[in-house]
Amino acid sequence: METKLKETAAIIGASHKPERYSNKAQKALIGAGHKVVLFNPALKEVDGIKVFNHLSAITEKIDTVTLYVGPERLVPMIGDILALKPKRVIANPGTECAQMADACKKAGIEYIEACTLVMISTGQY
Repeated sequence: METKLKETAAIIGASHKPERYSNKAQKALIGAGHKVVLFNPALKEVDGIKVFNHLSAITEKIDTVTLYVGPERLVPMIGDILALKPKRVIANPGTECAQMADACKKAGIEYIEACTLVMISTGQY
């Protein structure tokens, strides 16, 4: 029987606070067998996982980027997010951004406005 390889997800806006949705998504993704890569300029680690302070420092292949920052903070990062060459970007509620959507479309990257936690719990991830 062949084991399906799980994806690597970059969480933009990682948090060490358990009540934050980015933290809940981190735990849910790991629980579902995915690898997470965390990004937050203000943190060094979350739950023993290194947090990248610069998107350009991420060198591994990213399958999905899941967003947990608002559009005002997201817009300056669009180029660096696209440079990760993910297959898709998930804009969680409150992170929807027309500029990100347009940039993804032009780059051939799937852009989804959805909730990562719901996608995982319903088998749509």
